[in-house]
Amino acid sequence: MTLKVVVPPHPLISHWLTVLRNETTPPALYATAFEELGRWLTYEAVREWLPYRTEEVITPTGKAIGNVIEPNIPLLSLAHIPAGLQLWIGAKNVLPNSRLCINDIPHNIESNTGIIIYTGQITTGVNLLNQLKFLSKQKVQSNRIRVITALAASDGLKKLGESVPELVIYTACIDPGLTSEGQIIPGIGNPETRLNIN
Repeated sequence: MTLKVVVPPHPLISHWLTVLRNETTPPALYATAFEELGRWLTYEAVREWLPYRTEEVITPTGKAIGNVIEPNIPLLSLAHIPAGLQLWIGAKNVLPNSRLCINDIPHNIESNTGIIIYTGQITTGVNLLNQLKFLSKQKVQSNRIRVITALAASDGLKKLGESVPELVIYTACIDPGLTSEGQIIPGIGNPETRLNIN
């Protein structure tokens, strides 16, 4: 099995990525674009991944069979600040039973926990790879992880694919290269600067 990168062909995802790319986008709208991408990418990522059970319910006029998210299976959201947190802010209403951890990973993760990693963008892939290695040491298998990112560079994806089999990444776009300073080309700029984080 190899790395799987999903770029959902959704017009709203493309729209909000374009807002991120535009160098004239003000910080507040830039933050909103991350939130919207977080919402739509998470919606796509959990479509067939969240565990659910079938349940019969009584309606005002009869009975119906439906599906409900399984509350006994924990879900952990790991958000890299600042941009990963903005992605999660948009996604949190899509994840009914998720617990948030910012930057740090808990040392005791239950064996059935699903993990969603929110990172603003994947440049070289080194930081994400270090986090995935830490999870691997805790015996968290790749099929229990989803990565949500606004943008990914081919170089970073190549590095991840060489080291982490069966990982699934959802992103708005894959850009071809990096500058000598490690910025994605054409990219979305530096989120920390553009979000006006001091």
